[in-house]
Amino acid sequence: MSHTDPGPELRRKDPILVVLVGPSGSGKSTWAATHFAPNQIVSSDSLRATVGFGESDLAASADAFAILHQIVEARCRRRLTTVVETLGFDTALRLAMRTMAAANNIECHAVVFDTPPDVCRERNRSRSRVVPANVLTSQFSTMKQVRPLVESEPFERVHINVYRAGSSVPEVRETTNPATSLAAPLERGRGVQFGLHLGEFPARPDQHREHLREVAEAAEQAGFDALWVMDHFRQIPQIGREWDDMLSATSTLGFLAGVTTRVSLGALVNCITHRNLAVLGREVATLDVLSGGRAICGLGIGWHEKEHGAYGLDFPTVTQRYELLEDALQFLPLLWGKGSPSYVGKRFSAPEAICYPRPLQTKLPILVGGSGERRTLALVAKYADACNLFGEADAVRRKLDVLHRHCSDAARDRSEICVTHLSTALVGDTPADVADRVERLRLTKRTLNTHHPGTVEDHIARVDELKAAGVDQIIVRLPKVDADTVSRYGKVIAGVITAAKAGVR
Repeated sequence: MSHTDPGPELRRKDPILVVLVGPSGSGKSTWAATHFAPNQIVSSDSLRATVGFGESDLAASADAFAILHQIVEARCRRRLTTVVETLGFDTALRLAMRTMAAANNIECHAVVFDTPPDVCRERNRSRSRVVPANVLTSQFSTMKQVRPLVESEPFERVHINVYRAGSSVPEVRETTNPATSLAAPLERGRGVQFGLHLGEFPARPDQHREHLREVAEAAEQAGFDALWVMDHFRQIPQIGREWDDMLSATSTLGFLAGVTTRVSLGALVNCITHRNLAVLGREVATLDVLSGGRAICGLGIGWHEKEHGAYGLDFPTVTQRYELLEDALQFLPLLWGKGSPSYVGKRFSAPEAICYPRPLQTKLPILVGGSGERRTLALVAKYADACNLFGEADAVRRKLDVLHRHCSDAARDRSEICVTHLSTALVGDTPADVADRVERLRLTKRTLNTHHPGTVEDHIARVDELKAAGVDQIIVRLPKVDADTVSRYGKVIAGVITAAKAGVR
């Protein structure tokens, strides 16, 4: 990390968009005024004073922020350096700023002010406009949650402004833009992401809500980067009985968006024959908006013919489903983009590709499930941002060799595609604990291997093998998932992160 003040560097990058993040009294205004001209600084407080009774007129906030967005958008369009001075706590605002910058080919940086609360309080007391003590305390609490989010977001660079008595010496923390916006990891440098797949719902119907909340909160605490659900109308035979509860994918993801703040959210995968493609696209766009830009669109051709029949849905031939999948891969980006172009595909057509609200993400990532070498991976290479594979490390390498050839045919860089991998993980603290869990689950010889029973260290080693084979996100399904099993897998995540920081793995 560099300990050089980034102000001069950022000023030289003209044009640039700089987003400030920090509680009241942390030094944002002083820093901005030191390095940038007054006309380059767009302040929410100043705009509140413009449209209201003064900077503290909170009733004017909605109008002030609406104008702030308009000003920043206009300045980006005219390629003018802009510093956005707000608390910076709003995930949607930060995403909007990055989106505006990217649309105009401007770098977007964040400066996070790491100023001790006591210093902020002392500065606040000396102000003519004092922020109430309870409000300031709330800001400190929010800052603890916001800072790791900002550091994980795909800014060009994140600068941590570390307070030192008598000076303000920033340390610069690089961020790495992922190949896509797919599940940017909380911890940089570990080389792999983690997803939790929720494929069974063991609680009673009256307990599903609280059970899901506990699991989701435990997943974020454990360090998972994404939550995935299945798009099925009944439980599939690989996991349980068809009369076991199976929650709606769309509704469940909406609920998960409301009880989480960081993880990406998606269906692994949406079956393209379950609903009209435009309706599917609207559902995913809405999820992206309500989650603050955390949606992933998983797509697959489907396989469960009995499930389709039970709900009166057509089940086209394999060839027809692949044609519909290609239509989806072409149509959805149009639906989420600007304007309202018409679309005519092989199996799907729409007179207007129009969707309001549009997704918050400039490019909402699309993942294709399945590893068919001739058709599925060819479509991934041509259109998708991610693919999902199965099997052990050797099988993954073979599939990625095929994907690489398809990427060459499509004149596409293979590194642009995120590779996810789904499997079941049964984790125990000791070999005896593992054996006890296997016995309690009554695993047969057929299901034993598919559950990959092992200790934390065993699973860390498995992650290493898959990562070396080319997997970017390890997605695990945990048997009888609850907060305890999620936390136990968190030990695997922690072990991977610790080893990566130490340079062991």
